[in-house]
Amino acid sequence: MRNHHLPDSALQPLKKKTGQPVFSLKSATLLKSSLFRFFTFFFAVGLGLSWVIPQPAISQPKPKDVELTLVSFAVTKSAYDKILPGFVAKWKRENNQNVKFNQSYGGSGSQTRAVIDGLEADVVHLALAYDTDRIQQAGLIKAGWEREVPNNGIVSKSVVALVARSGNPKKIQGWADLAKPGIKVITANPKTSGVARWNFLALWGSVTRNGGNEQAARSFVTQVYKNVPVLPKDAREASDVFYKQNQGDVLINYENEILLAKQKGETEPFIIPQVNISIDNPVAVVDKNAAKHGTTKVAEAFVKYLYTPEAQQEFAKVGFRPVNSTVAGQFSSQFPKIGKLFTVADVGGWKAVQNKFFADNAIFDQIENGLGRR
Repeated sequence: MRNHHLPDSALQPLKKKTGQPVFSLKSATLLKSSLFRFFTFFFAVGLGLSWVIPQPAISQPKPKDVELTLVSFAVTKSAYDKILPGFVAKWKRENNQNVKFNQSYGGSGSQTRAVIDGLEADVVHLALAYDTDRIQQAGLIKAGWEREVPNNGIVSKSVVALVARSGNPKKIQGWADLAKPGIKVITANPKTSGVARWNFLALWGSVTRNGGNEQAARSFVTQVYKNVPVLPKDAREASDVFYKQNQGDVLINYENEILLAKQKGETEPFIIPQVNISIDNPVAVVDKNAAKHGTTKVAEAFVKYLYTPEAQQEFAKVGFRPVNSTVAGQFSSQFPKIGKLFTVADVGGWKAVQNKFFADNAIFDQIENGLGRR
């Protein structure tokens, strides 16, 4: 049987007797191939267009509002009145979530006891690291809290200042004048107030950091407290006793509290002694409470925000010495340099200081007992 090659005419439709076109096998195969390429092309085009045409956006659920409880020492309130709205706006802008702050202000020692006793703070900003350590020892803050944020947890600073009456009629020039007979000194109670502990250490250090021994320091501090007619519970109350109740010849207080009073119209002269202590105020997340409330992320972000130039400027505006070096430079004219500035570490650290001076029956209680006030 011979093989026959189809002539080119075989590619053309054949006619049956009926006159209808009949396609050869090869023609049918070519047709199928063309149709396949046609549909493949349009499928690819359609697939491509599906990527080009914008798809409807899938709406994300809005996060639930979050509440943070801030517990702080009394004199920070003026700063937080400006700082909190700034953080709320920033968090809303970046996370689309509303933050509401519950706030509590008072003497640092009193605030510390309240947190330990059940005040469910998410963040604490206290007058001294000893108070933060007490909350840690109660199991509410993780050990090493000071390493979780910049500057070993210190977020604001100040020094001790002396405020005299208008015209300075008692000629108050420095620490030594506070021990003179007839001088009435207003300072807060070290048992309840952080600022009062700083004041006590500044008085003590004005002797020991200036060449005197501890016996001389104790004698001097005793004489000063003999001149103290009343012991308010915190720095704000001490200011009210001096300014509003017009008691005392001289007020020992935070420099920042005095600068804030000056902004509000108080014109009494004040002195920044050149032997002074650096008042270092720490901030920390109360880990156990934040975990319980589901606020750890926002609490940690808030604490870090306090170190930003925006927040540090607000601290500086109300008289705190900023820990941010750039902001400190901007406000350098507001804060005089101190000739002999010492820290709590220079007098043994808070644990030793607490045991030596402020524990029950320690030096402060002994002084008060000797003055017949215990």
